[in-house]
Amino acid sequence: MEQLENTLNIKVSTASLLKYALLTILSNIFMNIYSLVDELFVSNLLGTDALSAVSIAAPFLAIALAIGTMIATGGCALVSNQMGKGKDEEARKNFTFFVLFAVIVSTVFCIIGIVLRKPILHAMGADEMLYSLCEAYAVPIFLLIPFAMLSIIFEIFLVAAGKPSLGFGLSLAGGITNIILDYVLIKVIPCGVAGAAYATAAGYILQSVIGLVFFFANRKGSLCFVRPWFNGKALLKACSNGMSEMVGMLAVTITMIAMNIILMNLAGSDGVAAAAIILSVQTILSATYAGYIQGIAPVISFHYGSENYTELNKLYRIALKTIAVMSVITFLISFPLARPIALLFARGVKSVLDMAVRGIFIFSGAFLLMGFNLFASGFFTALNDGKTSAILSLFRTLIFLIIPLLVFPAVFGVDGVWISMPTAEVLSILLSVFYFKKMKSNYHYA
Repeated sequence: MEQLENTLNIKVSTASLLKYALLTILSNIFMNIYSLVDELFVSNLLGTDALSAVSIAAPFLAIALAIGTMIATGGCALVSNQMGKGKDEEARKNFTFFVLFAVIVSTVFCIIGIVLRKPILHAMGADEMLYSLCEAYAVPIFLLIPFAMLSIIFEIFLVAAGKPSLGFGLSLAGGITNIILDYVLIKVIPCGVAGAAYATAAGYILQSVIGLVFFFANRKGSLCFVRPWFNGKALLKACSNGMSEMVGMLAVTITMIAMNIILMNLAGSDGVAAAAIILSVQTILSATYAGYIQGIAPVISFHYGSENYTELNKLYRIALKTIAVMSVITFLISFPLARPIALLFARGVKSVLDMAVRGIFIFSGAFLLMGFNLFASGFFTALNDGKTSAILSLFRTLIFLIIPLLVFPAVFGVDGVWISMPTAEVLSILLSVFYFKKMKSNYHYA
């Protein structure tokens, strides 16, 4: 299709990649910021115990979204690759099938969450004091899972459809809706911590509805809904492609649960609140290069599918240099921003504020390496090498993190929890470099 040629088949340069990925970067930044709005309103209007409850209840949604991200990133890599080979109708059928599959899976998660919410919340670290707050936030969150999964899938596939501006528009619309309703449902109409969940739900619902309308109406575009087929082979390939993203998100969720449990024992709910603030800072500051990687992934898949190894080689080298610059900037600004961001969450609660600022300073070294490790995993996903990508992601987000997390707190106390994070990035960069060297002859990117 001519439209496809004008979107994914770009001539690779630093400027062209930044231009293509810009709206995805902005979308990622905005999505990460507005996903933290709940925590900001909750901590400032309801207190740090309520913030701890949100942090404890959130991982179940994260688990569901991990599966959605696996389907979206792996499926997008497959569909973009098929577009590069000129198999447009097959790409549309697979896209439609992946969306239907996501709806089914997310509905199952919704039912499990509602029916088994009490044992699930206790397993994630809720004690009797915090359980009622956790449940009040969790029930609406569990109900919104199908809409949340669809919104993520649509945002990622809109890049492959050559409509990153619409993906950004979805994030903007959902974010503004969330922010307004957070204020209304927590401050004006005092719904408590459940109000934050309702606001989040409304944002996801709006995004998913707009996405559905677009892909039903986009009949002449590169991607639209068509009569689907059941393609088990394509589903297996998509899931294996996106396995690393799912593994990474699941591992982050597992370590977040472990971290909450450890911190509850070491510092009580104040420690859990401090961890939520530190992870919020990480999310905000890493959003730029995470969005850049997500934005250029379909271009990687396209050029690899069309066997344009010259452009793929240029893309690989330019991306590494760009991420290096982004990483240094992120590291440098993390120090002056640590206290102002922490104050947004813990103003007036000195114990939480001091713990969070100290943790951010210790954690900040991770920003120098995190972008490269994220790129390594995302790059191999885009090349349809889900196995390598999953190995990198699994070691970075689970094995290299959980071992220090279990050992360091016994030696360094609460600081040991924060030290575990940059330690995992240092170990992961060694593995990333190993695989970049090992696989270059297979994929001809260097």
